[in-house]
Amino acid sequence: MCSIFGILDIKGNSQDYRQLAIEQSQKQRHQWDLIGSGMCGLSDSAVLVHERLAIVDIETGEQPLVNQQQDIALLVNGEIYNHKQLEASEITQYAFQTKSDCEIILAMYDQDHQQDVEVHSCLLEKRLNQLEGMFAFILFDQKQKRYLIARDPIGIIPLYYGYDELGQIYVASELKSIPDSCQEIKTFPPGHYLDSRIGEIKPYYQPAWLDFDQVKHNPASAATVQQALMDSVKKHMMSDVPYGVLLSGGLDSSVISAIAQLNAKKRIEDDQQSPAWWPQLHSFAVGLKGSPDLIAARKVADMIGTIHHEILFTVQQGLDALADVVYHLETYDVTTVRASTPMFLMARKIKSMGIKMVLSGEGADEIFGGYLYFHKAPDDKEFHAETVRKLQRLHQFDCLRANKAMAAWGVETRVPFLDRAFLDTAMNLAPSAKMCGNGKIEKHILREAFEGYLPKEVLWRQKEQFSDGVGYSWIDSIKEFVESSISDQELANADQEFPINTPDTKEGLLYRRLFQAKFPSDAAALTVPSGKSIACSTKEALAWDESFTQNADPSGRAVTAVHSMAS
Repeated sequence: MCSIFGILDIKGNSQDYRQLAIEQSQKQRHQWDLIGSGMCGLSDSAVLVHERLAIVDIETGEQPLVNQQQDIALLVNGEIYNHKQLEASEITQYAFQTKSDCEIILAMYDQDHQQDVEVHSCLLEKRLNQLEGMFAFILFDQKQKRYLIARDPIGIIPLYYGYDELGQIYVASELKSIPDSCQEIKTFPPGHYLDSRIGEIKPYYQPAWLDFDQVKHNPASAATVQQALMDSVKKHMMSDVPYGVLLSGGLDSSVISAIAQLNAKKRIEDDQQSPAWWPQLHSFAVGLKGSPDLIAARKVADMIGTIHHEILFTVQQGLDALADVVYHLETYDVTTVRASTPMFLMARKIKSMGIKMVLSGEGADEIFGGYLYFHKAPDDKEFHAETVRKLQRLHQFDCLRANKAMAAWGVETRVPFLDRAFLDTAMNLAPSAKMCGNGKIEKHILREAFEGYLPKEVLWRQKEQFSDGVGYSWIDSIKEFVESSISDQELANADQEFPINTPDTKEGLLYRRLFQAKFPSDAAALTVPSGKSIACSTKEALAWDESFTQNADPSGRAVTAVHSMAS
């Protein structure tokens, strides 16, 4: 995963901001293999800096990417998986300068940008909707003194923006690069873009499945789910560097791992016409000794034949890492910090083995209603509404965790369940076919789709939140630690210490303090979501069951009527 940084709408001389831009961008440099260079020569009104983790086109894909005339520059963090198809079908007037998958964005803009504002805005939204991948980008057009900023539909790739006292806009992949300069900071919304000629952030991603009435009577077939996910995993294996799979032993990561192993022998980049550069697929699981995830992951690895690595951590190692986790994740959300800590420790080991990209299973629970509280959904309409809410907010939680916990050590995470083509398939299924309860296990249609691909005891294993599955004593130990280190009086006075997003538990207060030490501004604190949750629910879903509102712990085990400690 790379990082991007830009200062736009500069009121004075851009050279005055060159050193600032380089210094702020360097805060995003985590174990990268190539150092980005400042791009200050295009215009007096913009400075662009890039830090690169090379995954595709290692030799020529350095950024900023520029067109042949050297008057349009592009910074991108992410991957565009259908770049070859778009180049063949959409591009007729652009000379490609690299083999980078991301240059297709520059090509489409360069070919289209002569259109007038109204026509080009419609065309721009069409182009953004043609991209299949994860991305955040800044594009700067010197001739038109115009810039574009955009983020992928779900927000797999992080992006922040802020304004300084002069009204200059700062854009960065990570929060840590902009608080020193900006009085106002926000998360750039997924599925949106900002065109400086229009001057407002607008949505481009508005799929029909957002509306329950558009999907309520649709057919639902396990075979359709199977084919769509196989196609997604295959395209996500595009890589010029060694890669692996995160195999927690839960359903989602196990399915992704099994499909990846089926495609590991041939090179995806040439449509499987030649042998893969790294045909031995490595899988990784993390946990406390004897944890549920480690046991299940080993069963899957033995069946599918990956070279499997168990990464053990201790409770003390986890506690010692909390400050670093909060800094790199840029959040104080309790569930996210709990789950990110083992992942952060695992990423360090993965990078030490030379792996630079991993496939992961995030997104399935949001799409298929896999969290245990979904058993309490009152009807299919509310079930669907909650899946939509979860997807729209995923960038604040699991996407942020998967991206930043790995990026802290220079490893890119890819999430095939969140591919837009797969989303269109899975979110267009009749919600009634995805509902659980009344003896039907969560994500039943996904399990049915991959019958025979996994050990039965894993395929039909009940949902475990990652922070539970790595070992139940992990969360219990955090609670014991904060109980002994934070007094009842400190918690009672938390509203005086933190009037914004006041923590309501000792664990939440700990994370809030760790965040405050690194990000002291109120503007930074407001980028983190707040509010009650149970088993990763939205606050709206708390109304499904009266007991939900009386439980302050967000763990999946809190849904006691559903969760089984023996699963």
